[in-house]
Amino acid sequence: MEKNKAGLLERFKQAWRQNPLFSTGMALIVMIIVQTLALTMNSNFASFGDWFQNWLFNWISLLRNNSAIGIIALGMTFVIISGGIDLSVGSVYVAVGAFTMMLLDTGTNGWLQSIGLTGVPAILIALVLAMLFGGILGEGNGLLISYGRMPPFIATLGAMQILRSVTQYFMKLQSPTLPDSYKGIARLSIGGQQLMPILYWAILAGAMYFISRQTTFGRYVFAIGSNERTTQLSGVNVRKVKRRVYALTGFLVAIAAIIQTSRIGSMDYASAGSGFEMDAIAAVIVGGTSMSGGRGSIVGTVFGTLIVAVMNNLLNLIGVDPYLSAAFKGAIIIGAVLLQRKDKA
Repeated sequence: MEKNKAGLLERFKQAWRQNPLFSTGMALIVMIIVQTLALTMNSNFASFGDWFQNWLFNWISLLRNNSAIGIIALGMTFVIISGGIDLSVGSVYVAVGAFTMMLLDTGTNGWLQSIGLTGVPAILIALVLAMLFGGILGEGNGLLISYGRMPPFIATLGAMQILRSVTQYFMKLQSPTLPDSYKGIARLSIGGQQLMPILYWAILAGAMYFISRQTTFGRYVFAIGSNERTTQLSGVNVRKVKRRVYALTGFLVAIAAIIQTSRIGSMDYASAGSGFEMDAIAAVIVGGTSMSGGRGSIVGTVFGTLIVAVMNNLLNLIGVDPYLSAAFKGAIIIGAVLLQRKDKA
């Protein structure tokens, strides 16, 4: 019996060290248990049914509020696996949000309304243009990195500053309002709950998982992150793949912006998307993706997003000062990177 226990413990340790998805999943389970205990202690329930309903509503709210970060983190996963980084996602988010709102503005300044387009046709055109705009902005990052040979950190840092500044300049005198039909994209109720942002996130996660594991593009992304020089010598167009990685990220950021503007109905151009790059990077790193590239998974990123989301929710439940939440997030990132270094040692 003791021998079996020792063997089981050793296999657990080995899986924890060698399988980032296993360790991330176990960490998520522990976080959920602690969160559930905190939620139970903070409230008084007359019955198990009341407790379960409160727990379920808390999770729906948690998933809905973090769906935008979750979607952006899917794109960031490809970027980091390829050996890059994208600091511009928050600024792309606010730029696409402003662009979409100006397209659909029901006031006199609405771009589509000014040419006679309203209703569902206007919404469909706006959605296509918004996603195309996000992809183009991401493509711009990719061009700077792949053809301009700029370090990803510098290229996306510059894009972050430019996009937010330009957006604020053009929107400082604008107060666009969105049509109610557009708001239904995210506000459509299912069983009395606004579940659409969660469903969009789940569908996109499934699609990105398929792309990462079952397509040539996905395999090339991993290969570039593992050894860019060898991948190039094997005949892969590394520049083209990198451009597509950043374009894909911009496309996903655009979808997140569409969902959030639809759900909230407005956007604060000064602060919207601020910190999204750090939240997305945290989710990806906590999910087991290596900062040096070549290793990671979409499933791990989903787990990482949930861990960060549960941690924030837990800190709120136990009454930790909101100013300290970023400190805990930073500690988790440092801990995750240290574990990666330990695995390589």
